[in-house]
Amino acid sequence: MTIGDGPLWSRRGFLGMGVGVLGAAGLAACGSTSESPVRVQPEVPKELLDAAASMKGSAMGLLSQKLYSTAANEALDSSISKFAEATGTTIENSLVQADAGDVVAKIDAEVKGGVARDLAFMTDSRFVAQFQALGDLEDVTDVVQALTAVYGEPCAEAKNFCVFDGKWFAIPYHFIGIGSFLRKDWMREKGITPKDVYTWEELRDLTLAISDPGKRRFGWGMTVNRSGDGNGMIEALINSYGGAIAANDGRKVTFNSPETVQAVTFLGDIYTNPKYKAMLPPGVASWTDTSNNENWLAGVLGYTRNSFSVYADSRTKKNPVYGNTHVFSDCVGPATDKSLLLGQSQGFVVFKGAKNPGLAKLLAQYLVSAPALVGVSKEAPGLVMPAWEKVWDADPYFGGGDPAFPMLREMSQQSLPLSTKNGLSFPQKASAGQQAVIAAYVLTDMMQQVVQGTAAPQAVTAAHAKMVQIFAQQGLPQ
Repeated sequence: MTIGDGPLWSRRGFLGMGVGVLGAAGLAACGSTSESPVRVQPEVPKELLDAAASMKGSAMGLLSQKLYSTAANEALDSSISKFAEATGTTIENSLVQADAGDVVAKIDAEVKGGVARDLAFMTDSRFVAQFQALGDLEDVTDVVQALTAVYGEPCAEAKNFCVFDGKWFAIPYHFIGIGSFLRKDWMREKGITPKDVYTWEELRDLTLAISDPGKRRFGWGMTVNRSGDGNGMIEALINSYGGAIAANDGRKVTFNSPETVQAVTFLGDIYTNPKYKAMLPPGVASWTDTSNNENWLAGVLGYTRNSFSVYADSRTKKNPVYGNTHVFSDCVGPATDKSLLLGQSQGFVVFKGAKNPGLAKLLAQYLVSAPALVGVSKEAPGLVMPAWEKVWDADPYFGGGDPAFPMLREMSQQSLPLSTKNGLSFPQKASAGQQAVIAAYVLTDMMQQVVQGTAAPQAVTAAHAKMVQIFAQQGLPQ
């Protein structure tokens, strides 16, 4: 029986110790758009081989959150293949598109039905709390402690989103750079000098100043349509104004506040005020998650906010946008003196009922290491970075491979929490309710109502009510 086939899934199997193994050259020929040379596969450390000796001939399944880089997905496949070959095991890797709204429900059903993969990696701040609240995850504290002894501390935000009641339920895999990107050549033409810190108001005015629809230049490259990027931008802006979905404990919905209304009013004005029409790209109201990536790479946007997937694509595909990109952190708002940007990390989770948890944990320990990670990172620079302190120093690429890397390392290791002037702390305690709200696109739906004419206070009140319902469904009655 085939598990999980359908439009959400694509599957690849890796057969260790046999002619079925796809080597680096074979993978590079399978639709990669990268011009990178054939990869030299890293050796699997002897201690992992020794630990896996008793598992030779066994099999496991891995579920990978799809990266927005075909070549990076293939580089990951190569590392998995190497591990399978070296250990004499069979590892089947499947991709999942995490921005599909039903991903948690689908995986939870597989876990409850006893047909889930053994191991998966998912974005910690978006998914781990939900799976943990559903009782789907095994305690992996032993693996995190073992990795800490070898690689030092994991990235700062993971200590919030992967730990529950003092126990780790996800193993930090790689840090995901998130940033804001401006076209510095457009700015230069207008006599504008790039800065490292902007208020949202400054950014709005700057993007209008560099817009020129006659030249297909549209400054504001963000949508409030249903999308992960839309969610992220809306939440970041609200937080910087002093609003939040929930209190710092993650349990009580506090969305309906004057600060939230102020932020929503500001953002709604960008999409409804004729003054800003020239900086809005055609069709922005119906963009999906890949739209700002595609338009940024096409050279028609002056600003976008994204994971480093767009930055990685522009570099690896030699897009001229790369050399004209000014990278900075999130904007600040009335409640903030510095960016609240935490970044994210992918975390490995071992599902309850896993048939081969021992092999799954060994694979995770291999994939976090510099030799296994560097090939993936070179295909997705900035998007796939070390999650562990000493891995950053284990390969010169991570130290000097790109001008943006020092900023990302600082972000991954910054002292947390970050605070607002009105008492909010980020990251807030990991909450299944908050993550479910994001997955349900309550924020983008609220902004769509505002764009269509609903007053900001009424839209915020309605969104708050939806959040209360969702929190209650997640076992957090208000």
